[in-house]
Amino acid sequence: MNNFEFKNPTKIIFGKDTINKLTDEIPKDAKVLLLYGGGSIKKNEIYDQVKSALAKVEVIEFGGIPANPEYAVLMDALKIIKDENITYLLAVGGGSVIDGTKFLSAAALYEGDTPWDILSKNIRTEKGMPFGTVLTLPATGSEMNSGAVITRKETKEKLAMGGPGLFPEFSILDPQVIVSIPERQLANGLTDAFTHVLEQYMTYPIGALLQDRFAESILQTLIEVAPKVLKDPADYKAASNFMWSCTMALNGLIQKGVPTDWAVHAMGHELTALFGIDHARTLAVIAPSHYKFNFEAKKEKLAQYAERVWNITDGSIDDKAYAAIERTTAFFHELGIDTKLSDYTKDYEGTAEKISQRFTDRGWMGLGEHQSLSPDKVEKIVKMAY
Repeated sequence: MNNFEFKNPTKIIFGKDTINKLTDEIPKDAKVLLLYGGGSIKKNEIYDQVKSALAKVEVIEFGGIPANPEYAVLMDALKIIKDENITYLLAVGGGSVIDGTKFLSAAALYEGDTPWDILSKNIRTEKGMPFGTVLTLPATGSEMNSGAVITRKETKEKLAMGGPGLFPEFSILDPQVIVSIPERQLANGLTDAFTHVLEQYMTYPIGALLQDRFAESILQTLIEVAPKVLKDPADYKAASNFMWSCTMALNGLIQKGVPTDWAVHAMGHELTALFGIDHARTLAVIAPSHYKFNFEAKKEKLAQYAERVWNITDGSIDDKAYAAIERTTAFFHELGIDTKLSDYTKDYEGTAEKISQRFTDRGWMGLGEHQSLSPDKVEKIVKMAY
């Protein structure tokens, strides 16, 4: 196992009817900017619960953060933060709203020329404006980590940011909120969390026995609860296991002491930026081709995954590893997730070359756990995903 340091300062408040605990978490003298998405929280009583809990503090609202948090929209929110002397941010939403709030947390205290530099120059945020979250859509794990991804529509870019200053101070996780989530978004959440685990697990053996089993247990749990969540989101037992699995998939724990990949995300982000495809679905498009292309480097872990997660025990290492890729693809299909780029757009010719050139222009010359995926290899992987 590799050396590591681990600190996660986010306080988790988990369970039924916990939104009212906001009252105890927001400083009494705070001036709060309440951030949310398209307004669904006003249809499912979450908004009313939040407003009731915030009755004793001054609150200004900003809605309309899109599914891929858009830089131009967030700049409008940043102006409110500056003009109104906001001191605390509260994200009520899924990963996109929380990611957008993290950008605002960083941008509010940023003293450089333009906040876009935080993303384009990969500037690490050591201190941000304090914020908390109320999670409404399990998927990204953003409620308990310090990373975010922001889209800029005008340049069709989607870039990551992060730093120790971007952990939420608290996050409220009430599994009952998933009752009102459309099936498509639930499937996305399951796929997103599943792929997050794979990015931190599907590399090569390093003797991190506990970390491997942490990862495998999350994958097994997601597989077990997926059909129950999709069939009946009101099943509290399934919903709570789903929500906590999504959080644990990307709160930093399972990646400590082990190599991680994240090339699937790097390529998937480009497909979202170029075509507007749901983030989770781009991961399902890229992952099978990525594992096939890098089969020799990953086959030991793929075979382990086959045995421990899918109970595939027959055949050679190669047989089990190939079967694991096919079973993973089948799982995505069972969730209603298509796994080829051509399933989402007919205008895919030249996409692989465009992504490869973008990576070259950014100097991203070696992705993956071995940092061996050069832009020309990325091009081949994306073409395999057509």
